[in-house]
Amino acid sequence: MAHAYTSGLRVSTRIVIPKTRRLPLRGDVLVSVGDRVDPDTVVAETYLPGPVHNVNVANALAIAPEDVPDCMLKQQDEAVEEGELIAESKGIFGLLKSSVRCPVSGMIEMVSEVTGQVLIREPSTPVRINAFIDGRITELLPGEGVVVETVGAYIQGIFGIGGEVHAPIRLIADSPGAEITGDMIDEGCSGQIVCGGSMIALDALRKLIEVGASGVVVGGMQYHDIGTLLGYQIGVAVTGGEEIGLTMVVTEGFGRLPMAERTFELIRSLQGREASMSGATQIRAGVIRPEIIVKTDDIQEPSERSGPAGRGLEAGCLVRMIRKPWFGEIATVASLPEQPVRLPTGAIARVLEARRENGEIVTVPRANVEIVEA
Repeated sequence: MAHAYTSGLRVSTRIVIPKTRRLPLRGDVLVSVGDRVDPDTVVAETYLPGPVHNVNVANALAIAPEDVPDCMLKQQDEAVEEGELIAESKGIFGLLKSSVRCPVSGMIEMVSEVTGQVLIREPSTPVRINAFIDGRITELLPGEGVVVETVGAYIQGIFGIGGEVHAPIRLIADSPGAEITGDMIDEGCSGQIVCGGSMIALDALRKLIEVGASGVVVGGMQYHDIGTLLGYQIGVAVTGGEEIGLTMVVTEGFGRLPMAERTFELIRSLQGREASMSGATQIRAGVIRPEIIVKTDDIQEPSERSGPAGRGLEAGCLVRMIRKPWFGEIATVASLPEQPVRLPTGAIARVLEARRENGEIVTVPRANVEIVEA
Protein backbone atom coordinates (compact mmCIF):
# COMPACT_ATOMS: atom_id res chain seq x y z
CA MET A 1 0.00 0.00 0.00
CA ALA A 2 1.70 3.20 -1.19
CA HIS A 3 -0.74 5.73 0.21
CA ALA A 4 -1.57 6.85 3.72
CA TYR A 5 -3.64 9.61 5.24
CA THR A 6 -1.34 12.46 6.24
CA SER A 7 -2.26 15.79 7.78
CA GLY A 8 -1.51 18.83 5.67
CA LEU A 9 -1.38 22.58 5.49
CA ARG A 10 -2.88 24.34 2.52
CA VAL A 11 -1.15 27.26 0.82
CA SER A 12 -3.08 28.12 -2.34
CA THR A 13 -3.02 31.07 -4.70
CA ARG A 14 -6.62 30.73 -5.91
CA ILE A 15 -9.33 28.35 -4.74
CA VAL A 16 -12.99 28.41 -3.79
CA ILE A 17 -13.20 28.96 -0.04
CA PRO A 18 -16.48 28.12 1.74
CA LYS A 19 -16.89 29.25 5.36
CA THR A 20 -19.72 28.03 7.58
CA ARG A 21 -20.91 30.72 9.98
CA ARG A 22 -23.00 29.17 12.72
CA LEU A 23 -24.75 30.59 15.79
CA PRO A 24 -24.07 29.05 19.23
CA LEU A 25 -27.82 28.43 19.61
CA ARG A 26 -30.82 28.77 17.32
CA GLY A 27 -31.73 32.24 16.13
CA ASP A 28 -32.51 34.24 13.00
CA VAL A 29 -30.70 34.22 9.66
CA LEU A 30 -30.62 37.75 8.25
CA VAL A 31 -29.47 37.19 4.65
CA SER A 32 -30.57 35.25 1.57
CA VAL A 33 -28.83 32.94 -0.88
CA GLY A 34 -27.00 35.02 -3.48
CA ASP A 35 -26.53 38.06 -1.25
CA ARG A 36 -23.16 39.77 -1.50
CA VAL A 37 -21.54 40.24 1.92
CA ASP A 38 -18.38 41.79 3.30
CA PRO A 39 -16.49 40.71 6.45
CA ASP A 40 -18.57 42.98 8.71
CA THR A 41 -21.99 41.98 7.35
CA VAL A 42 -24.10 40.45 10.14
CA VAL A 43 -25.52 37.24 8.69
CA ALA A 44 -27.34 35.79 11.74
CA GLU A 45 -28.22 36.74 15.28
CA THR A 46 -29.64 35.26 18.45
CA TYR A 47 -30.01 36.20 22.09
CA LEU A 48 -28.36 34.53 25.04
CA PRO A 49 -30.71 34.46 28.05
CA GLY A 50 -29.48 36.64 30.89
CA PRO A 51 -28.56 35.22 34.32
CA VAL A 52 -31.35 34.61 36.83
CA HIS A 53 -31.40 36.16 40.31
CA ASN A 54 -33.36 34.57 43.12
CA VAL A 55 -35.04 36.98 45.58
CA ASN A 56 -36.58 35.37 48.68
CA VAL A 57 -39.48 37.78 49.16
CA ALA A 58 -41.21 35.65 51.81
CA ASN A 59 -38.16 35.83 54.09
CA ALA A 60 -37.57 39.51 53.41
CA LEU A 61 -41.16 40.43 54.32
CA ALA A 62 -41.52 37.79 57.05
CA ILE A 63 -44.68 36.42 55.48
CA ALA A 64 -45.93 32.99 54.39
CA PRO A 65 -44.97 31.94 50.82
CA GLU A 66 -48.63 31.81 49.75
CA ASP A 67 -49.02 35.51 50.68
CA VAL A 68 -46.20 36.66 48.37
CA PRO A 69 -48.37 37.18 45.23
CA ASP A 70 -50.66 39.59 47.13
CA CYS A 71 -47.65 41.67 48.23
CA MET A 72 -46.09 42.01 44.79
CA LEU A 73 -46.06 45.52 43.27
CA LYS A 74 -44.64 44.09 40.04
CA GLN A 75 -46.05 40.98 38.40
CA GLN A 76 -44.67 38.14 36.32
CA ASP A 77 -43.33 39.21 32.87
CA GLU A 78 -43.07 42.87 33.95
CA ALA A 79 -39.82 44.79 33.39
CA VAL A 80 -38.09 46.12 36.50
CA GLU A 81 -35.16 48.42 37.17
CA GLU A 82 -32.37 48.00 39.69
CA GLY A 83 -33.42 49.52 43.03
CA GLU A 84 -37.11 49.60 42.09
CA LEU A 85 -39.67 48.55 44.72
CA ILE A 86 -41.10 45.15 43.72
CA ALA A 87 -42.89 43.97 46.87
CA GLU A 88 -44.25 45.46 50.08
CA SER A 89 -45.95 43.96 53.13
CA LYS A 90 -49.36 45.13 54.35
CA GLY A 91 -47.92 46.26 57.69
CA ILE A 92 -49.98 46.90 60.85
CA PHE A 93 -52.79 49.37 60.31
CA GLY A 94 -50.87 50.52 57.25
CA LEU A 95 -47.72 51.18 59.29
CA LEU A 96 -44.41 49.33 59.85
CA LYS A 97 -44.36 48.11 56.28
CA SER A 98 -41.45 46.01 54.98
CA SER A 99 -40.36 46.23 51.35
CA VAL A 100 -38.13 44.50 48.79
CA ARG A 101 -36.20 46.30 46.08
CA CYS A 102 -35.01 44.78 42.84
CA PRO A 103 -31.28 43.84 42.92
CA VAL A 104 -30.82 44.09 39.13
CA SER A 105 -32.57 45.40 36.05
CA GLY A 106 -34.44 42.80 34.05
CA MET A 107 -37.79 41.03 33.97
CA ILE A 108 -39.73 39.10 36.60
CA GLU A 109 -39.75 35.55 35.32
CA MET A 110 -41.61 33.78 38.13
CA VAL A 111 -43.43 34.50 41.39
CA SER A 112 -43.76 31.32 43.47
CA GLU A 113 -46.41 30.96 46.15
CA VAL A 114 -44.85 27.60 47.08
CA THR A 115 -41.32 28.79 47.92
CA GLY A 116 -42.03 32.48 48.35
CA GLN A 117 -39.26 33.31 45.89
CA VAL A 118 -39.21 35.66 42.91
CA LEU A 119 -36.94 34.96 39.91
CA ILE A 120 -35.62 37.99 38.04
CA ARG A 121 -33.79 37.46 34.74
CA GLU A 122 -31.34 40.04 33.47
CA PRO A 123 -31.77 41.27 29.86
CA SER A 124 -30.74 38.88 27.10
CA THR A 125 -27.37 39.39 25.44
CA PRO A 126 -27.45 39.74 21.65
CA VAL A 127 -25.05 37.44 19.77
CA ARG A 128 -24.36 38.31 16.15
CA ILE A 129 -22.09 36.54 13.69
CA ASN A 130 -20.62 38.28 10.70
CA ALA A 131 -19.60 36.90 7.32
CA PHE A 132 -15.84 37.04 8.15
CA ILE A 133 -14.95 37.02 4.44
CA ASP A 134 -15.88 39.08 1.40
CA GLY A 135 -18.08 36.83 -0.74
CA ARG A 136 -21.58 35.55 -1.47
CA ILE A 137 -24.11 33.53 0.50
CA THR A 138 -24.37 30.07 -1.08
CA GLU A 139 -26.41 28.19 1.52
CA LEU A 140 -28.74 28.92 4.41
CA LEU A 141 -28.77 26.83 7.58
CA PRO A 142 -32.27 27.69 8.88
CA GLY A 143 -32.17 28.95 12.44
CA GLU A 144 -28.43 28.29 12.63
CA GLY A 145 -26.37 30.28 10.13
CA VAL A 146 -25.07 30.38 6.56
CA VAL A 147 -22.31 29.25 4.24
CA VAL A 148 -20.32 32.09 2.65
CA GLU A 149 -18.10 31.47 -0.38
CA THR A 150 -15.33 33.47 -1.96
CA VAL A 151 -12.54 32.87 -4.47
CA GLY A 152 -9.10 33.81 -3.29
CA ALA A 153 -5.74 32.99 -1.76
CA TYR A 154 -5.73 30.70 1.25
CA ILE A 155 -2.93 30.15 3.78
CA GLN A 156 -3.12 27.83 6.77
CA GLY A 157 -0.76 28.14 9.72
CA ILE A 158 0.56 25.72 12.33
CA PHE A 159 -0.54 27.68 15.38
CA GLY A 160 -2.36 30.90 16.20
CA ILE A 161 -3.87 32.96 18.97
CA GLY A 162 -6.53 35.67 18.91
CA GLY A 163 -9.88 35.98 17.19
CA GLU A 164 -11.09 36.99 13.76
CA VAL A 165 -9.86 40.22 12.17
CA HIS A 166 -9.75 41.72 8.71
CA ALA A 167 -7.21 44.31 7.60
CA PRO A 168 -4.72 45.07 4.80
CA ILE A 169 -1.56 42.96 4.53
CA ARG A 170 1.75 44.71 5.14
CA LEU A 171 5.01 42.82 4.55
CA ILE A 172 7.88 44.33 6.56
CA ALA A 173 10.52 41.60 6.16
CA ASP A 174 12.68 41.41 3.04
CA SER A 175 13.23 37.65 3.13
CA PRO A 176 11.67 34.48 4.61
CA GLY A 177 14.55 34.22 7.09
CA ALA A 178 14.39 37.78 8.40
CA GLU A 179 13.34 38.39 12.01
CA ILE A 180 10.78 41.05 12.93
CA THR A 181 12.39 43.36 15.48
CA GLY A 182 11.06 46.38 17.34
CA ASP A 183 12.88 48.90 15.16
CA MET A 184 10.97 47.66 12.08
CA ILE A 185 7.62 48.66 13.60
CA ASP A 186 6.14 52.14 13.35
CA GLU A 187 2.74 53.84 13.31
CA GLY A 188 2.26 52.64 9.75
CA CYS A 189 1.61 49.16 11.18
CA SER A 190 -1.55 50.40 12.90
CA GLY A 191 -4.61 48.60 11.58
CA GLN A 192 -2.48 46.27 9.42
CA ILE A 193 -1.77 42.54 9.32
CA VAL A 194 2.01 42.69 9.62
CA CYS A 195 3.88 39.82 7.93
CA GLY A 196 7.49 38.81 8.38
CA GLY A 197 9.99 36.01 8.02
CA SER A 198 11.54 33.62 10.50
CA MET A 199 10.17 34.86 13.83
CA ILE A 200 9.14 37.84 15.94
CA ALA A 201 10.81 38.93 19.16
CA LEU A 202 8.67 39.49 22.25
CA ASP A 203 9.48 43.22 22.38
CA ALA A 204 8.41 43.58 18.74
CA LEU A 205 5.15 41.77 19.44
CA ARG A 206 4.43 44.10 22.33
CA LYS A 207 5.22 47.08 20.13
CA LEU A 208 2.77 45.84 17.49
CA ILE A 209 0.09 45.71 20.17
CA GLU A 210 1.06 49.21 21.32
CA VAL A 211 0.77 50.76 17.84
CA GLY A 212 -2.55 49.00 17.20
CA ALA A 213 -1.67 46.37 14.58
CA SER A 214 -4.57 44.06 13.73
CA GLY A 215 -2.48 40.93 13.31
CA VAL A 216 0.90 39.40 12.64
CA VAL A 217 1.99 36.45 10.48
CA VAL A 218 5.46 34.94 11.01
CA GLY A 219 7.31 31.70 10.39
CA GLY A 220 8.06 30.96 14.04
CA MET A 221 7.97 32.22 17.60
CA GLN A 222 9.51 31.15 20.88
CA TYR A 223 6.95 29.08 22.78
CA HIS A 224 7.75 30.62 26.16
CA ASP A 225 7.14 34.12 24.73
CA ILE A 226 3.48 33.22 24.24
CA GLY A 227 3.15 32.29 27.91
CA THR A 228 4.89 35.51 28.92
CA LEU A 229 2.54 37.54 26.75
CA LEU A 230 -0.65 35.80 27.92
CA GLY A 231 0.35 35.30 31.54
CA TYR A 232 -0.25 31.53 31.25
CA GLN A 233 0.96 28.66 29.09
CA ILE A 234 -1.11 27.43 26.17
CA GLY A 235 -2.04 23.77 26.56
CA VAL A 236 -3.64 21.23 24.22
CA ALA A 237 -6.86 23.11 23.73
CA VAL A 238 -8.70 25.46 21.42
CA THR A 239 -7.20 28.92 21.02
CA GLY A 240 -8.83 31.94 19.43
CA GLY A 241 -10.47 33.62 22.42
CA GLU A 242 -7.33 35.35 23.71
CA GLU A 243 -7.64 39.11 24.08
CA ILE A 244 -4.12 40.47 23.65
CA GLY A 245 -4.89 43.25 21.19
CA LEU A 246 -4.04 41.44 17.96
CA THR A 247 -4.25 38.07 16.22
CA MET A 248 -1.15 36.01 15.50
CA VAL A 249 -0.56 33.17 13.03
CA VAL A 250 2.63 31.09 13.02
CA THR A 251 3.13 29.32 9.69
CA GLU A 252 6.05 26.94 10.42
CA GLY A 253 6.31 26.16 14.15
CA PHE A 254 8.00 27.19 17.39
CA GLY A 255 11.54 28.51 17.22
CA ARG A 256 13.48 30.47 14.62
CA LEU A 257 12.01 28.92 11.48
CA PRO A 258 12.14 30.70 8.11
CA MET A 259 8.73 31.10 6.52
CA ALA A 260 8.29 28.70 3.60
CA GLU A 261 9.39 30.42 0.40
CA ARG A 262 6.10 29.80 -1.40
CA THR A 263 4.13 31.20 1.56
CA PHE A 264 6.37 34.27 1.75
CA GLU A 265 6.09 34.96 -1.98
CA LEU A 266 2.31 34.54 -1.90
CA ILE A 267 2.08 37.06 0.95
CA ARG A 268 4.38 39.41 -0.98
CA SER A 269 2.05 39.23 -4.00
CA LEU A 270 -0.92 40.09 -1.76
CA GLN A 271 0.64 43.11 -0.06
CA GLY A 272 -1.90 45.88 0.43
CA ARG A 273 -4.87 43.57 -0.13
CA GLU A 274 -7.58 43.20 2.51
CA ALA A 275 -7.29 39.87 4.32
CA SER A 276 -9.50 37.99 6.76
CA MET A 277 -7.54 36.20 9.44
CA SER A 278 -8.30 33.90 12.37
CA GLY A 279 -5.92 32.58 15.03
CA ALA A 280 -8.25 29.79 16.20
CA THR A 281 -6.31 26.53 16.60
CA GLN A 282 -7.22 23.06 17.77
CA ILE A 283 -4.71 20.25 17.51
CA ARG A 284 -6.85 17.45 18.90
CA ALA A 285 -9.73 15.65 17.17
CA GLY A 286 -11.62 18.01 14.88
CA VAL A 287 -8.49 19.89 13.86
CA ILE A 288 -8.85 23.65 13.42
CA ARG A 289 -6.04 25.55 11.70
CA PRO A 290 -5.36 29.29 11.88
CA GLU A 291 -5.93 30.84 8.47
CA ILE A 292 -5.51 33.87 6.24
CA ILE A 293 -7.99 34.43 3.40
CA VAL A 294 -7.65 37.08 0.68
CA LYS A 295 -10.39 37.48 -1.89
CA THR A 296 -8.97 37.81 -5.41
CA ASP A 297 -12.04 37.96 -7.69
CA ASP A 298 -15.74 37.22 -8.09
CA ILE A 299 -15.43 34.50 -10.73
CA GLN A 300 -16.20 31.18 -9.09
CA GLU A 301 -14.37 29.05 -11.65
CA PRO A 302 -11.89 26.93 -9.68
CA SER A 303 -13.19 23.44 -9.01
CA GLU A 304 -10.72 23.05 -6.15
CA ARG A 305 -12.12 23.95 -2.78
CA SER A 306 -10.54 24.40 0.62
CA GLY A 307 -11.51 21.77 3.12
CA PRO A 308 -10.22 19.55 5.87
CA ALA A 309 -6.47 19.18 5.61
CA GLY A 310 -5.39 15.69 4.69
CA ARG A 311 -4.91 13.53 1.58
CA GLY A 312 -2.91 10.58 0.30
CA LEU A 313 0.86 10.84 0.07
CA GLU A 314 2.24 10.48 -3.42
CA ALA A 315 5.55 10.94 -5.15
CA GLY A 316 6.22 14.55 -6.07
CA CYS A 317 4.08 16.19 -3.39
CA LEU A 318 5.51 18.72 -0.97
CA VAL A 319 5.81 17.82 2.69
CA ARG A 320 7.00 19.60 5.79
CA MET A 321 9.16 17.55 8.16
CA ILE A 322 7.91 18.01 11.73
CA ARG A 323 10.56 16.16 13.76
CA LYS A 324 14.30 16.56 14.24
CA PRO A 325 16.82 16.58 12.63
CA TRP A 326 15.05 18.32 9.73
CA PHE A 327 12.25 19.96 11.71
CA GLY A 328 10.49 22.66 9.69
CA GLU A 329 12.13 21.87 6.35
CA ILE A 330 10.09 21.59 3.14
CA ALA A 331 10.94 18.58 0.99
CA THR A 332 9.57 16.65 -1.99
CA VAL A 333 8.46 13.03 -1.74
CA ALA A 334 10.83 11.00 -3.90
CA SER A 335 9.39 7.56 -3.27
CA LEU A 336 7.07 5.63 -0.96
CA PRO A 337 8.50 2.22 0.02
CA GLU A 338 5.65 -0.20 0.59
CA GLN A 339 7.22 -2.29 3.35
CA PRO A 340 7.82 -0.97 6.89
CA VAL A 341 11.47 -0.59 7.89
CA ARG A 342 13.33 -0.70 11.19
CA LEU A 343 14.40 2.76 12.33
CA PRO A 344 17.63 3.57 14.25
CA THR A 345 15.46 3.76 17.41
CA GLY A 346 14.48 0.13 16.94
CA ALA A 347 10.87 0.92 16.03
CA ILE A 348 9.35 -0.49 12.86
CA ALA A 349 7.42 2.06 10.82
CA ARG A 350 6.34 2.94 7.32
CA VAL A 351 8.61 5.55 5.78
CA LEU A 352 9.05 7.73 2.74
CA GLU A 353 12.12 8.98 0.90
CA ALA A 354 12.19 12.77 0.75
CA ARG A 355 14.36 15.02 -1.39
CA ARG A 356 15.58 18.00 0.62
CA GLU A 357 16.13 21.40 -1.00
CA ASN A 358 19.88 20.65 -1.30
CA GLY A 359 19.08 17.49 -3.27
CA GLU A 360 19.88 15.02 -0.48
CA ILE A 361 17.55 12.03 -0.23
CA VAL A 362 16.61 11.15 3.35
CA THR A 363 14.39 8.46 4.86
CA VAL A 364 11.66 9.81 7.13
CA PRO A 365 8.83 8.08 9.02
CA ARG A 366 5.53 9.02 7.41
CA ALA A 367 4.20 10.08 10.82
CA ASN A 368 6.94 12.74 10.91
CA VAL A 369 5.72 14.74 7.91
CA GLU A 370 2.66 16.72 6.93
CA ILE A 371 1.61 17.55 3.41
CA VAL A 372 1.92 21.14 2.24
CA GLU A 373 -1.15 21.34 0.03
CA ALA A 374 -0.98 23.54 -3.03
